[in-house]
Amino acid sequence: MRVEIWSDIACPWCYVGKARFEKGLEAFAHRDDVEVVHRSFELDPHRAKSDTGPVLEMLAKKYGRTLDEARAMEQHVATNAHAEGLGYRTEGRDHGNTFDIHRLLHLAKARGRQSELLDLAYRANFAEERSVFDTETLAALGVEAGLDEAEVRAVLADESAYAEAVREDEREAAELGANSVPFFVLDRRYGVSGGQPAEVFTQALEQAWQGRVLQPVGGEADAEACGPDGCEVPRA
Repeated sequence: MRVEIWSDIACPWCYVGKARFEKGLEAFAHRDDVEVVHRSFELDPHRAKSDTGPVLEMLAKKYGRTLDEARAMEQHVATNAHAEGLGYRTEGRDHGNTFDIHRLLHLAKARGRQSELLDLAYRANFAEERSVFDTETLAALGVEAGLDEAEVRAVLADESAYAEAVREDEREAAELGANSVPFFVLDRRYGVSGGQPAEVFTQALEQAWQGRVLQPVGGEADAEACGPDGCEVPRA
C-alpha cells in the first residue's frame, strides 16, 4: 500500500503530523507493506526567494495580532510538538520561500534519501538555529542526508532542476482537493487531512487496507493544518 503525504517544511502541523503518522504506522499490523512517499506543497509559492524574515513578525502581521499573541500561538504548536517528542523553538526562526527545499527533496527521492532529508530539514527549521532558506544550509543538509555535495549544489544552482516535479505534485494536490497540509492519501482511495492523532492514522491505514472507498476520517475537520492563509491556531 502506498501513502502519499503532501506537506511543506514551513508548516508546523506537517512537522507534528509526520511524527503522529509514524506512530500510527508503527501500530499498523501491515506496516512493512506500506510505501511512504512525500509530495510537495508550497504554502506561500509567490513569496520571493530573497524575502525571509522572523516567524513571529510574520504571524503578528498575518493575523493582526501583537507579538505577545504571536508568541502564544507558537507556544501552542510547541506544546503539541513536545508531546510527540519533537524539539521546537518558539523564538528566532525564519520564514521564507520553500521552493528550493522541495526541489532538493525530489533529488533526495530519486537517490533514495527523501525521508532522511525531510527529517533533517524539519529539525533544522523547527528545533535548531539553522535557516533552511539559506543555500549553504540546504547544501549541508543534503550532504548530511547522504547526497553527493556536487549534485546537491548543481540542483540548487539550477532553478529548473526538479521544478516541474514540484509543480506536478502541487497540481495533483489541487486535483485531489487538498487546500491545506498535511494531507495524506492512502492508495488513492482514502484521504486524511491535518495533523490527526496517531490512532486516527492507524484506523485510516486499516480501512484503506480493507479497500474501502475514498472518504474523510471521522474527526478530521478538527485537525490542525496549514493552508495558504496560514496555520490554524487558537487565539490565546
